[in-house]
Amino acid sequence: MKRVLFIDRDGTLILEPADEQIDSHEKLTFYPGVFNGLGKIAREGTYDLVIITNQDGLGTDRFPEHTFWPAHEKMMTTFEGEGIVFSNVLIDRSFPHENKPTRKPGIGMLPHYLNGEYDLKNSFVIGDRITDVELAKNLGAKGILIGKQLMADKVTDKNLTEHCALITESWDDIATLLSYPPRIAEVVRTTKETNIAIKINLDGSGKSSISTGLAFFDHMLDQLARHGNIDLEVSAKGDLHIDEHHTIEDTAITLGEVFSKALGDKRGIERYGFTLPMDDCLAQVAIDFGGRPWLVWEADFKREKIGEMPTEMFYHFFKSFTDSSKSNLNIKAEGINEHHKIESIFKAFAKAIKMAVKREGKQLPTTKGTL
Repeated sequence: MKRVLFIDRDGTLILEPADEQIDSHEKLTFYPGVFNGLGKIAREGTYDLVIITNQDGLGTDRFPEHTFWPAHEKMMTTFEGEGIVFSNVLIDRSFPHENKPTRKPGIGMLPHYLNGEYDLKNSFVIGDRITDVELAKNLGAKGILIGKQLMADKVTDKNLTEHCALITESWDDIATLLSYPPRIAEVVRTTKETNIAIKINLDGSGKSSISTGLAFFDHMLDQLARHGNIDLEVSAKGDLHIDEHHTIEDTAITLGEVFSKALGDKRGIERYGFTLPMDDCLAQVAIDFGGRPWLVWEADFKREKIGEMPTEMFYHFFKSFTDSSKSNLNIKAEGINEHHKIESIFKAFAKAIKMAVKREGKQLPTTKGTL
């Protein structure tokens, strides 16, 4: 499905004068950096570009049409000359007091985009007013606020924080966000045996908050965050009064699902990577987020438990992760100290993930056309 950028005109593409009417060529001034930032977005071709604007009283004596169109057409011609082509221009002519459904933040002008053929969840509304974020909320999209009068407090006061992806003065910032959107995801898994909630930021800094009720398991998941340079929050409540199996298994399943969700379409990722020594141990972990689950496991343990975690569950953890993340995982480890052995595996696992999820460019790393 096609994604859309619904872009406000005055104050976003062009600067807005004090009287809020661009009714002559002399008043037509382009927003600084718009050709560079929006041009980059247009060249990537990921989004349909749509102008949606309120023009109060257009066509009335207050704002005659013959004063509007020359400057507007000059604007459109200039953008086209820079390779920026809008697939649609939607203009509401009503006054604010009329409260028409066609006026932003109403969606009355947008039925064409509500037919299920557009990916509104991954689309954006870009504008300089809080009504643009409200429009994004009404569409199920995300808002981007641009302008010198930044409105972070208004976004908070109107409970729009989760609907606003960025507040900035720069079109370059917008281009960066849309080229490399944050890879943040959250998954909650609830069964009769467990309640698992995991949140991840693949572009984090190694921060973690882990609580599974199993101290050694917490320690291993912390290694994943710290050495993988990802932010990881794990809350797991399971039937530990029975045994550890369900908590570990369901955490692994949820962890795989949240990785898959955060990776999105996987464009630009490296896919692969890691060998890591730890004292007497050598762990080799190779991972491929290629869409096909598989696990090769060559690691034997002589102890029944390390901490409160059964050693038989290590294999089961990684098998559950590969199944739900649709990844190929090859793990080998040798050594004497059992604690070192599994810790080196988790550290190598983290380093492999760090390498695999690193983004380089925008290409999909496959000759098949899909992952």
